[in-house]
Amino acid sequence: MCSTYSPIPKPFHTVIIGRPSTRKSGVLLRAQVTIAPKSSGLHTLPELPEQVISLNDLQLVEIVEKQSRTGSLFAESEHWKPQFKTAFLDVAYERCRKLCAEYAKTFYLGTLLMTEERQKAIWAIYVWCRRTDELVDGPNATYMNSTVLDRWEERLQDLFDGRPYDILDAALTDTVFKFPLDIKPFRDMIKGMRMDTRKCRYENFRELYLYCYYVAGTVGLMSVPVMGIAPDSSVSAQGIYNAALYLGIGNQLTNILRDVGEDALRGRVYLPQDELAQFGLSNEDVFSRRVTDGWREFIKQQITRARFYFNMAEDGASHLNKASRWPVWSSLIIYRKILDEIEANDYDNLTKRAYVGRTKKLLALPLAYSKAFSKPA
Repeated sequence: MCSTYSPIPKPFHTVIIGRPSTRKSGVLLRAQVTIAPKSSGLHTLPELPEQVISLNDLQLVEIVEKQSRTGSLFAESEHWKPQFKTAFLDVAYERCRKLCAEYAKTFYLGTLLMTEERQKAIWAIYVWCRRTDELVDGPNATYMNSTVLDRWEERLQDLFDGRPYDILDAALTDTVFKFPLDIKPFRDMIKGMRMDTRKCRYENFRELYLYCYYVAGTVGLMSVPVMGIAPDSSVSAQGIYNAALYLGIGNQLTNILRDVGEDALRGRVYLPQDELAQFGLSNEDVFSRRVTDGWREFIKQQITRARFYFNMAEDGASHLNKASRWPVWSSLIIYRKILDEIEANDYDNLTKRAYVGRTKKLLALPLAYSKAFSKPA
């Protein structure tokens, strides 16, 4: 289910797991606690005590502090910097570029305004995230088990230690030695994949929020150190990281709403069970694919919540380094259009998959460009 940069349109390449021998300015302690807006209709979302889990609970405060430094986190550590030949790295990053261009076309176009070093780093992060997601949702997902994820996590540690397994890992290894990237968001994404192998129901939004953080919010935390914060930004580093997290949450909530019907065919329901019940619905309504008035009202509220997180993400998007804003704004605008398409389908996301066509995506790019280079409010 992880797809923060763009919707996943087609299967990715096979991923081989394991080592060669074996084959999602001062720092505040808490994030803002926010309640999603209510509808004036008959049904309203439950009064959840927290719609934004504290960064302290997620153990992210130290990560923001570390990643706000200049340069690699390993510059003065016991880690040795791998000595890759320039030609080898050129090939590694070129493969990452081609994969990003093929599977995330709109996002890729947005990266072309970034500096060359940042482009390469973002492509490397994108490829690692996609390969991780494909472990659970890809063509080989039927072979997924905890041992596979254990090996993938070992492999992650190896590449952070300067021992990449393959050429695509090497691109990320080079990236983590150039930018202040902490390993925790990467490990947390793997936790999200573990959740997908063990859990297919979420009792309330707090549980779902945590899942969304693991599989998508983490991508924002990985990306901020590479994209950079504008030197003249009036927003604290904490505010920028909050916004990146909110964009990931909004994207994943949108993925969930887009993919309800497909997930149901696999026995998965990524919707808060208590909120379904509040609207007189149950998992049986999802599996039977009945689009009732109650379902439409329920989905309206879920769309409102996703838009709420996109609205909160806007502030940070405009305070990134100017050259890095376009792909972020592109993602924000296009994901909002997925929600528009669900509405255009009369809230039928059980038998129809909301899809933003290529033309609409391309037409969104000028607006994203304008947003990216407008003066922050």
